[in-house]
This record gives sequence, C-alpha cells and structure tokens, in this order.
Amino acid sequence: MPVDPNSDSLLESLEANHEFPGEYTFKAIGGNPESFAQSVLSAIADELSLAHEPPHSVKHTPNGRHVSVTLTLTMETPQHVIKVYGRLQALDDLVMLL
Repeated sequence: MPVDPNSDSLLESLEANHEFPGEYTFKAIGGNPESFAQSVLSAIADELSLAHEPPHSVKHTPNGRHVSVTLTLTMETPQHVIKVYGRLQALDDLVMLL
C-alpha cells in the first residue's frame, strides 16, 4: 500500500510510536535481485544526502526471485521518514515496503 505523505494518521502514528531523532528501520523487498539493493541504497543516500552507502543487510529468497534490503537509520523527524518512504515507493522493482 502506498504511503501517503499527506496522511495525518501516518504522521500521528510515527509520532506516537517512535522517538525523534532516533533509529528507524526500513525494509524494502524487490523483484530484481541483480540491481534492486543498489537502487534502494542510492535512493536512501540521495534522499538523506549521505556521502557513503548506509549500513544495511541484504537477503535473497531461496528461489532467487526476490531480495530484501534492511536499513536502520537515524531519522530526525517523522516527516523525514515519510520522505524516505516516498522515495522508495518510486523504485520500479519494489514489491513490498515495511
């Protein structure tokens, strides 16, 4: 389900369930194991203006059809989390975003 960056309920949920600034975990699952992880890392680095690749883990499904990328990042505001979700939603091979 797409993240609506204008959703008051999403903003309220983030504020109620997380401390900001603080760590937040993103998990993106995609259907192109050869390039999806790099797409996720590039999108995150661009959105957060990071000079280096963010710390992450990558897992492939047993059949090799999908890959998941998990990142735990320090986020300054809930609005920042929403912006990252929006950037990840735009990825072509995205199957699921948690």
